[in-house]
Amino acid sequence: MGVSIIRLADMPEMKEKAAMWFHEKWGIPLAAYLDSMEACLMNKSPVPQWYMAMEGSCIIGGLGVIENDFHNRRDLAPNVCAVYTEENRRCQGVAGSLLQYVCEDMKRKGIHTLYLVTDHTCFYERYGWEFLCMVQGDGEPDMSRMYIHRM
Repeated sequence: MGVSIIRLADMPEMKEKAAMWFHEKWGIPLAAYLDSMEACLMNKSPVPQWYMAMEGSCIIGGLGVIENDFHNRRDLAPNVCAVYTEENRRCQGVAGSLLQYVCEDMKRKGIHTLYLVTDHTCFYERYGWEFLCMVQGDGEPDMSRMYIHRM
């Protein structure tokens, strides 16, 4: 069984399942995901957007695009957020496929620059992301790495 990348906008019936999946991975309130996903489905602007990597009916990876991923640099937007791949599916190209898909999709929507906050080093560079600067996360004592991807 292959992995497919889907846009929530193309499968609105996935909203509750996707919101619960992201909530379980990141601990962000379920209501925040549901609100963002509802805004995505209203299709009033290119952001927010949500994407899932599916194997059959199972979500094995996902990410979103939101205006700000809880950091102090409000001018660096939009942000890829909530990048996650199930542990048993890591190192199999799932996250890379999601990142490539989101960049292509956002470019089609007229967005040519994306940002991403992470503590990882060396991972995102493999997919064309460049370290930009350090940012302060909301309520976080330590700085995090901000990456940029230009399409």
